[in-house]
Amino acid sequence: MADLLHKEISKPILQVFYDVYNQLGYGFLEKVYQNSMYFELIAQGYKVEAQKQIKVYFKNQLVGEFYADLLVEDTIIVELKACEHLINSHVAQLMNYLKATQIEVGLILNFGETPDFKRLVYTNNRKSNIKNL
Repeated sequence: MADLLHKEISKPILQVFYDVYNQLGYGFLEKVYQNSMYFELIAQGYKVEAQKQIKVYFKNQLVGEFYADLLVEDTIIVELKACEHLINSHVAQLMNYLKATQIEVGLILNFGETPDFKRLVYTNNRKSNIKNL
């Protein structure tokens, strides 16, 4: 079985997710969890950018931008949710982020009543017309 892409970064992110969840529980706004994740990942020595602007292009025209909750080590997009449960539109949102960038791995972390996450991979060899961050 092949190793997970960027496991060395995604595994500590998930550990921080569960640490934050175990200390704060559920019921806060996403921003509280984002700040907690940000400060803890920084404390562990990771390069982290919060609300990283990512531009979206269509046929080489800039058509908009979005803001990733966290970008860790320029390698993993982390999208945070604080909802009852993850739904297909959350997965689609993160998949679009991966398709629009050279980032290949994304994590959706849900600080709901029960902690949950999804890990998505969309490799660059499947992408066309992507721009750098």
